[in-house]
Amino acid sequence: MDNYITGTTIKKLREEKGITQAELAEKIGVSSKAVSKWETAKGLPDITLIESLAKALGVSVVELMSGNPVSNKNISSNMIRSKFYVCPVCGNVIHSMGETVISCCGITLPPLDAEEPDEHHQIIIENMEDEKFITVNHDMTKEHYISFVAYVTLDRIQFIKLYPEGNPETRINPRGSGYLYIYCNKHGLMRVKI
Repeated sequence: MDNYITGTTIKKLREEKGITQAELAEKIGVSSKAVSKWETAKGLPDITLIESLAKALGVSVVELMSGNPVSNKNISSNMIRSKFYVCPVCGNVIHSMGETVISCCGITLPPLDAEEPDEHHQIIIENMEDEKFITVNHDMTKEHYISFVAYVTLDRIQFIKLYPEGNPETRINPRGSGYLYIYCNKHGLMRVKI
């Protein structure tokens, strides 16, 4: 039951939407008894109904399947609230300006939690005219490397992709204070304030 839509999720979303079992049933073309069975864990919706059920409940299929509806509480689009997601299968890097549900290669990705850099990921920041030269004290091998550097301020993000066997360095144009992120493919996301 945990790997599929739960009756608790359907009931919660239906009640939040302010509709009855009969109204939900009518929207997706089933009987109200069917909806009642789903909500009391005596049955499951047919796979062909998932898309219309999600639409009727006002959520995405991913939100319905995970049981975690996402609401946009970040209406100001403050870049400082940025979240990064990295797919463990293909390495895709995804950025959002707040909470969201991200899926890649069939996996729902959690947002990365940023930590302070440790002694194996020292970040060296040098002033160079109107830029900052960033170097990460880290070997860059095919198996262990810094994947990206990002500088995030209130109104913009500078994202620099790094590659294995390259140099772990870049330049950024620091227009205002913000956070510098680095992502190590083995140790995760790290952040320092600039």
